[in-house]
Amino acid sequence: MGSQLLSIENLQAWYSLKQPVLSGLSVGIMDHAVTGLIGLNGAGKTTFLKILSGLLDHFRADEILFDGCPVSFRKPEFKLCRYTVFAEDDSFGYFTFWEYLKYVCMAYGKKMPDVSGLIRGFHFEGHTDMLLKELSTGNKKKVFLITAFALKPRLLLLDEPVNGLDFESTEFLYQLIAGYKEYGAVLFSSHILESITLTADRVLVLENGKIRQDFGSGEIDAAQIREALHEERN
Repeated sequence: MGSQLLSIENLQAWYSLKQPVLSGLSVGIMDHAVTGLIGLNGAGKTTFLKILSGLLDHFRADEILFDGCPVSFRKPEFKLCRYTVFAEDDSFGYFTFWEYLKYVCMAYGKKMPDVSGLIRGFHFEGHTDMLLKELSTGNKKKVFLITAFALKPRLLLLDEPVNGLDFESTEFLYQLIAGYKEYGAVLFSSHILESITLTADRVLVLENGKIRQDFGSGEIDAAQIREALHEERN
C-alpha cells in the first residue's frame, strides 16, 4: 500500500438536522489499496459515497485532504480524480454505451481507450449499441463499471458493485478490483461479505455514522467481520 490519498476528520452529515446520518466519522483512504466499507442498512455507506461524489451539501468536516492538500469534493480538480459507480443509476438513458463512454472521456480530458478486453470480460458484447434505458439492471451496471475501469481515476468509488451482475461478471470484477492498486485507490461498499474478504486490503465497519472497527491487512476474517455486524445488529 502507498501513502494516504484521502483523509477526512470528524465528518458530520445529515438529511435533516434532527436526524444525523454520519457523526464524527474520521478515516484515511490509502493510495494503491482497496478499502471495503461494510455496515447494516442505514449505517451511512451510500451517504458517505454520495458526499465524496459531490452529490450532498448537508455535511461538514474539520479537515479534508486529498494527496495532502485541502480539497472540496465539488471542485473540478477533485472531480477529475474520482469516478463513482452507484448501486443504481438511471442517468443517460438515451445514450448508448459508446456515446456515454465518449462523453465521459471528453469530460475527463482523456482519449477514448481500448475497452475490448473489458467488454469481453463483462460479457457485454451485443449490448454496446443499445440505449442505456433499454438495458437490464445488470447490463446497465456493466456500462458504468467498464467506464470506471477504462478511466483509471486516482480514486474509484463503488457502491454495491456486484448488485445485478451474473456470476462470471462478478468474478471478473473481483479481478479488476484486486488489480486496480496499480493505478490508485478503490473504496467500495458492499453487503456481500465475500466481496470484502476476496478483494479488500482493509475493511471498515460503519455503525451509526462512525467507523466502529478497522480491520487491516492480515486481520480480515469473515467470521470476525460477521461477528462485528452481529454485535451492531444487537
